Amino acid sequence: MRKAQLRGYWLCLLAGVFAQTTASEAPAQSYPSKPIRLLVGFAPGGGTDVTSRLVAQKLSPELGQSVVVENRSGASGSIAAEYVARQPADGYTLLMVASTTQINAVLRAHQDLTRDFAPVSLVTTAPMVLVVHPSVPARNVKELIALVRSTPGGLSVGTDGVGGTTHLIAALFSQMAKVKLVYVPYKGAGDSTVATASGEVDMNFPSTPATLPLLRAGKYRALAVTSLKRTSALPSLPTLDESGLRGFDLGTWFGVLAPAGTPKDIIARLNAAIVKVVAIPELAAAINKQGMEAQANSPEQFAAFIRRQNAQISNVAKSAGIKLQ
Repeated sequence: MRKAQLRGYWLCLLAGVFAQTTASEAPAQSYPSKPIRLLVGFAPGGGTDVTSRLVAQKLSPELGQSVVVENRSGASGSIAAEYVARQPADGYTLLMVASTTQINAVLRAHQDLTRDFAPVSLVTTAPMVLVVHPSVPARNVKELIALVRSTPGGLSVGTDGVGGTTHLIAALFSQMAKVKLVYVPYKGAGDSTVATASGEVDMNFPSTPATLPLLRAGKYRALAVTSLKRTSALPSLPTLDESGLRGFDLGTWFGVLAPAGTPKDIIARLNAAIVKVVAIPELAAAINKQGMEAQANSPEQFAAFIRRQNAQISNVAKSAGIKLQ
């Protein structure tokens, strides 16, 4: 090949590489150029919906485009999750996923949040609260465990149905404390919370937001929270880890996912925006008012968080024989 031809060949090759690189970078550089949809798998007014709207309101000016919250409720959030997983991986359709959806995905083995999605960032975390009806004489976790062990048949615990969040947490408590509990399933967390307040069951693990009003009304007594760190909503309440159940850490959380294959530059753009707005004092205060903690992280940290939670859910369910039909 003559020198001029060789030079032409390399120029064409370099031009092709440059064109491919430019084409792949163009979407990220211009992103976002139109409104973004944030799917919520639960009905309006719930915790996931409220959190999504608070975050979307701050994300819109940060990204320079409208972030529109869209509700597609059903199947513990799985309907919205499956819809988002099928959308183009361009960053314009996102999912505000809840821990409830993760539990459903793990127990039914029909979806993997780190395989079928691109994790963007955690947004909030919230521990559940171990509460007992005022008639239960235990004043702390140690006394409760001793009471359960000395009570024939054990104490009754209200749950949000088979395979629900409170069911798994109660099962983990039973395993780690080495006690037997009588599980009483209800249609949802709200029903089980009311049952505990009325004395229909002895104990429960309601969410922090659900705990606060009934706790102030003296309807039940709080003994501990289920996270490794204390919550700002109930700062004087110890953790189960502090109370002797070392390593106990299982609660609720919300985070943002994008369809698998979304370009890393777009994920990074979204992550930077979420990290920034979650740190806004006004937003953090609004989230804390709901009994949750504002907590953003990197895509890699969020993916690792999901994998750890997957493993824990799977292990607890297997040990307790919890299965979803």
